[in-house]
Amino acid sequence: MISTAAPSSRALTLHAWRDYDKDACALPGMSLGALDLTAPPDDQAARLWELGARRVEFTGEIDLTAVDDPADAAQAVRSLCLIRDLTARAVMVQWQLRLPPEPDDGWRDLSHLQPPHTLTGPADPAAALAEWRNGHYLCKCLWRQGPGFVQIRDRRWGELRRFTAEEPEYQQAIAQLSYGAPLRDVPPAIAADFLAERLVFRTGPLLWWLPYRVNRWIQEAMAV
Repeated sequence: MISTAAPSSRALTLHAWRDYDKDACALPGMSLGALDLTAPPDDQAARLWELGARRVEFTGEIDLTAVDDPADAAQAVRSLCLIRDLTARAVMVQWQLRLPPEPDDGWRDLSHLQPPHTLTGPADPAAALAEWRNGHYLCKCLWRQGPGFVQIRDRRWGELRRFTAEEPEYQQAIAQLSYGAPLRDVPPAIAADFLAERLVFRTGPLLWWLPYRVNRWIQEAMAV
């Protein structure tokens, strides 16, 4: 996938461990230490997996109330896309999220991602976070590439919503949005369709693609 968003110049630092279990991560040799990510955004999750990372922790809060500046927006999108890609690999992700107070259900757009450790913004953040955690499972919102089409399966709203895009311009837009793109650079009709179905998320001046390509199936692919 090709990113068209301006890359953030700030380092993205994670702490990583070789096991999912917190107690196991305390054992000698399980910590990978603090990692400064320098790989292209579409390669970061694969690189972490190859290093042996099975649990990662983001430093600092992802604050979506402070993304008017393009650099801040790019940094937030970079982090959220990495969480999306790590979720697809079933890596345990510890992170913190601050959302704008409106809309109050804005967290549902992100509910296919691994739930954050803390959530700020909704009127009742504890209830929203509990619902996010209780309702989360792998493959909740995914896409797959077929011969000449892209199919999206979305269960974030409690029922299966399925979309199939055969038009080349829609497939090109998905590639363009995979790691963020300025709204002005996306064909208006396509951006409007994706926003209406809540398949993209607006972060400041950027849009980014929400569904992930799953890397580890929890059951047979035909059953998902």
